[in-house]
Amino acid sequence: MSATVIPIDTPGLGDRTYVAHDGKVALVVDPQRDIDRVLEVTDAAGVRVTHVLETHIHNDYVTGGLALAQATGAAYLVNADDDVAFERTPIRDGDVVEVGSLRVRAIHTPGHTHTHMSYALEDADGTTSVFTGGSLLHGATGRPDLLGPDHTNTLVRAQWRSAHRLADELPDNAAVLPTHGFGSFCSATQSDVTSSSIGDERRTNPALTRTEEEYVEELLAGLEEFPAYYAYMGPANAAGPDSPDLGLPQQADPAELRRRLDAGEWLVDLRTRSAYATGHLPGSVNIGSDGQFVTYLGWILPYDAPVTLLGETPEQVAEAQREMVRIGRDPAAHATGKPEEWTEGGPVGSFPVSDFAGLAAAVAAGEDLVVLDVRRPAEHDEAHVEGSVNVPIHAVLAHLDSLPHRRMWVHCAGGYRASVVASFLAARGHDVVAVDDSFDQAAPAGLPVVTSTS
Repeated sequence: MSATVIPIDTPGLGDRTYVAHDGKVALVVDPQRDIDRVLEVTDAAGVRVTHVLETHIHNDYVTGGLALAQATGAAYLVNADDDVAFERTPIRDGDVVEVGSLRVRAIHTPGHTHTHMSYALEDADGTTSVFTGGSLLHGATGRPDLLGPDHTNTLVRAQWRSAHRLADELPDNAAVLPTHGFGSFCSATQSDVTSSSIGDERRTNPALTRTEEEYVEELLAGLEEFPAYYAYMGPANAAGPDSPDLGLPQQADPAELRRRLDAGEWLVDLRTRSAYATGHLPGSVNIGSDGQFVTYLGWILPYDAPVTLLGETPEQVAEAQREMVRIGRDPAAHATGKPEEWTEGGPVGSFPVSDFAGLAAAVAAGEDLVVLDVRRPAEHDEAHVEGSVNVPIHAVLAHLDSLPHRRMWVHCAGGYRASVVASFLAARGHDVVAVDDSFDQAAPAGLPVVTSTS
């Protein structure tokens, strides 16, 4: 029987888990910590999980591999050279594992980490796929700099060689099934491609179309900062994380919410940016669950800071909690409803929302204002409003007290990041206007835009 491969997407982190089965038994590659999603897939398929495989010790999420193996009785395959604190089935380059009628061959592909493995899958019909983790991605490769600058030069060159090894050893029709590359900051560059083959990558992937020196130079020149919480993921995964508690945390009444605010804790409003701007609990911040919620929560807030979630419904809170446990964080409390309920009838906060045409009108009227661009430095360098101040979203906490107390028009590329930063500024008493608009509209609105080619 041919293999059935089922991807399980985690859009908030830009990753994929894979379940592959032959109709009877299954293997799982790179499971996220909330393993109930995997078990739902295998139960629906009527298959038994016999093997769980890790391509590498992950830097962007807490794995569910050990917990899944323990829950199913499966063998847990981790590179024999990885220094871990738990029992595993060690696997080495060239090892072949039988999973029912499926054959899995381990291929050492260093680059994202030193011990990174890819897994070539062959079914009874001879069809081949390859689970590439953070090695060969769709149109890109995994970052080589997550282990620190002392390792980057070695790993970037290893990544180029690993890509060539995969291309040399696998047929053109082999499906490339990466874990990263769907928005993950573990990817060196981003791509919109959602499926690919070795043949496709031969034609388009820089690691396979550039010389080693060209690839190294281009990749290193394009690397930007990655989320701060990544520093905690490797140690957590090497220690062997357990399965999470997905029961809702304690419910906080208005008095408890006030106590937590007064204690300096973070109250995170999950509602949309428009709902938050219209009315919110003063002192709370907005990281909407409709965007890259967990990436920015993990990047902006101190990793060990208590977080209380505010949502419209228990379901909205539960989904945000699920995202948080994927990076090893548990909410301390929650509240649901409307801001008027959270303030117990007290005043709610708000701030204006506009677009780039509104900003252009304010500039033309001579208003005393600051244009705050919260995009990444590379985005700002490519094109920005003349005279704007660039403080990327992940650096907002470090600059909260140094920004001028003048009306601040906050923008990003589309509105989500601007709302996040505007909420942090408003919570500290700044006068803000959130620009909820595409940056492409800045120049047509009449604002002077400076480009890298100007």
